Amino acid sequence: MNDLSQPHGPSLRDDPLRPLAERFNALPAPKQRIFLQQLRAKGIDARRLPIVPAPPEAQSPLSYSQKRLWLLWQLEPTASAYHITGGLQLSGELNEAALQAAIADIVARHAVLRSDFPTQDGEPVVRVHDVDACTVTLSREDLSDVSVSARDAALARLAQEQATRPFDLTQGPLLRLCLVRCEAERHALLVTLHHIVADGVSVELFVEELASGYARRLRGDADALPSFEIQYSDYARWQRLWLEAGEGEQQLAYWCERLGTEEPVLELPVDHLRPGLPSYRGARVGKALPDALSQRLRQFARAQHATPFMVLLAAYGVWLGRLCGQSQLRIGIPVANRTSPATQGLMGCFVNTQVWPLQVSRQASFVDQLKAVREQALQAQAHQDVPFEHLVEALQPARSLGRNPLFQVLFNHLQRGDREVEAGGLVFERLEQTAQTAQLDLALTTEENPQGQITATFSYATDLLEAATVQAWHAHFVHLLEQVLEQPERALHELAPLTPAEQAQLSTWNATQEDYPSYASLPALIAEQVRATPDALALVHGDTRLSYAELDARANQLAHWLQGQGVGPDVPVAVCAERSVELVVALLGMIKAGGAYLPLDPEHPRERLQGMLEDSGSPLLLTQSHLMEKWPGAADVPVYALEDLPLSGLPMSAPDVVTGPENLVYCLYTSGSTGKPKAVGNRHLGLLNRLQWMQAEYGLTTRDRVLQKTPYTFDVSVWEFFWPLLSGAALVMAPPGAHRDPQALRELIVEHGITTLHFVPSMLQAFVSAGELPACTSLKRIICSGEALPAELQRQVLAQTSSELHNLYGP
Repeated sequence: MNDLSQPHGPSLRDDPLRPLAERFNALPAPKQRIFLQQLRAKGIDARRLPIVPAPPEAQSPLSYSQKRLWLLWQLEPTASAYHITGGLQLSGELNEAALQAAIADIVARHAVLRSDFPTQDGEPVVRVHDVDACTVTLSREDLSDVSVSARDAALARLAQEQATRPFDLTQGPLLRLCLVRCEAERHALLVTLHHIVADGVSVELFVEELASGYARRLRGDADALPSFEIQYSDYARWQRLWLEAGEGEQQLAYWCERLGTEEPVLELPVDHLRPGLPSYRGARVGKALPDALSQRLRQFARAQHATPFMVLLAAYGVWLGRLCGQSQLRIGIPVANRTSPATQGLMGCFVNTQVWPLQVSRQASFVDQLKAVREQALQAQAHQDVPFEHLVEALQPARSLGRNPLFQVLFNHLQRGDREVEAGGLVFERLEQTAQTAQLDLALTTEENPQGQITATFSYATDLLEAATVQAWHAHFVHLLEQVLEQPERALHELAPLTPAEQAQLSTWNATQEDYPSYASLPALIAEQVRATPDALALVHGDTRLSYAELDARANQLAHWLQGQGVGPDVPVAVCAERSVELVVALLGMIKAGGAYLPLDPEHPRERLQGMLEDSGSPLLLTQSHLMEKWPGAADVPVYALEDLPLSGLPMSAPDVVTGPENLVYCLYTSGSTGKPKAVGNRHLGLLNRLQWMQAEYGLTTRDRVLQKTPYTFDVSVWEFFWPLLSGAALVMAPPGAHRDPQALRELIVEHGITTLHFVPSMLQAFVSAGELPACTSLKRIICSGEALPAELQRQVLAQTSSELHNLYGP
């Protein structure tokens, strides 16, 4: 415990630069800039000048951080996001009078605790109350009669009430204390300060001075403690003087260049939509790192000529980059901002927030990442005096009431003293309180105690995140830390994203091996259904109805004709047709001939269709009579109308062709978003696995009717075509264009008794919004994919129908 008979740090009077500081302090503003320039010319860093007391006639301004906190309070005077809360458990025989006197000594010693901030001409001013006129009340509560089982809950409620009760910054005191009697020799002291008069270091100083002051008062020492040579108001004035005299411009230029004009917003994968206005409600998830991990981290930091702070920040950056899928990050870093020895023992809001840009490369190693962070730390330390408010003003980020400007996540590393301090026969022990506020989306705070153990705690906004999510994130961060310390030279993209427990769970979930009946190709599987239900209804389009035997016979005839044109295994055959009986016969005939079908959408531009046809190497093109005009001189490829093919004399039995699971069954072209469409070939094996899984999962029967409405250039159409044909169900073809018309779809569903169909969620929303769903009483299952299914849409669908809703969407 420090001896409080002397202020912290060396005396100002011993500083050889004090005369220069006093001269600077007394100069009028225009000459202060010149004076600093002269100092620099002589090689004297302005930051080395000691802070000296303000002249008696000088006004006491708010510091930059105080001004920002005052403005935030003006916007939300009842918010508690900027309250600093803490607690002490006092074990032993308590002398309340000595405790009250020790508190009064602290308030008398630190003028900032006697300050409030009324307005004058619309602007805030600092008002410091005399010691005799400022009394900090120690309120009292008694829980000694409460049962032990209920006491902790009652204490937590009291702590929450103390922490969230608003302060009025225009009227002090801005320090609130509550003494709670739990047992005869166990009390809790709840401490709440507004951030405008304190910071994290101030809380440590308060505990230190309280314990020492209690012991001193218990001994009967009533003499006043020595005052500091400067107070927080002197620091605030000094900060403004030398920053406005030119030093701030130099440091600000560094940060503006470092951060640039782009503002990468970190998009955390949150659980809830971001509200327009944050509530600042928060919670936290924290746990001590394993002792072996803490020790290995410190050893690794020493070996890399780094600090635990740098190692943890580098790991945090890597983890965030992986979590959000972003390589450019910005992280807020609080700095104590107590570079002057004279500020070491003062309470007040000294802390400043820096914005560190971090770049995470998946190809780099953790050692590379740590080197970049170490270099950033050294540069930031040399430019740590620029107030965050100045940075915001200079960069002018896009303002949003729902987000913090410049950064959305924070990292803070703290070195804590002993949890317990004994003074005057009383043990002062810190009470852990659950955070109920959050200024940011997410913040990681790591604490290192004197024994070297490190605790990592995530604070998060409950508007956005659930506790289970953050608990999983905490486990992922610790697991990542373990990996990078074990293999620091390994490329970051090679690190396992899941914990061992999650990997084991994933293996359990993925233990889905099924022994489906073995078929060499899709035609072989459909042929079995044809033999089982030859007379069952297979295909419906308009007034046309084909049985399984009729559809099979027509597809076989086409297959024989295609073989005569050179079609065989792995030969792509282009088809450009609207939804029709001819289209289904064409697709099935192509794969019966051993080939793979290549769909070309007749609604696409002719140039795109020509390009895909040329690129595919298809030996021919099948289309419809009314679409022939789209294909004059089609890349020197023969073009045939499906209706005009000479098939009547060809065999109705399946052609003799050997097709295996590795042969192509269909080819689709990508959208061409990268500049040129690319062909993607799909094998029988993959399609058979998908179709047999769907049948095993959903079990279509001969009573089912499946609506085919997806454009056949999209892969969803594949199961729409072939799943019903391998299960004995009927395939109902929607007329061209009907897939865009909610009313037409409803009429189709009702007319044909559709039991199964697919929707992309956006079209399902249109269908539901048009009020068409309740009439579709035949529906058994609606399958969604292609887009994320909103929860609200899910609720609307289930409220309007008894149909099952299946979401097959995956990122």
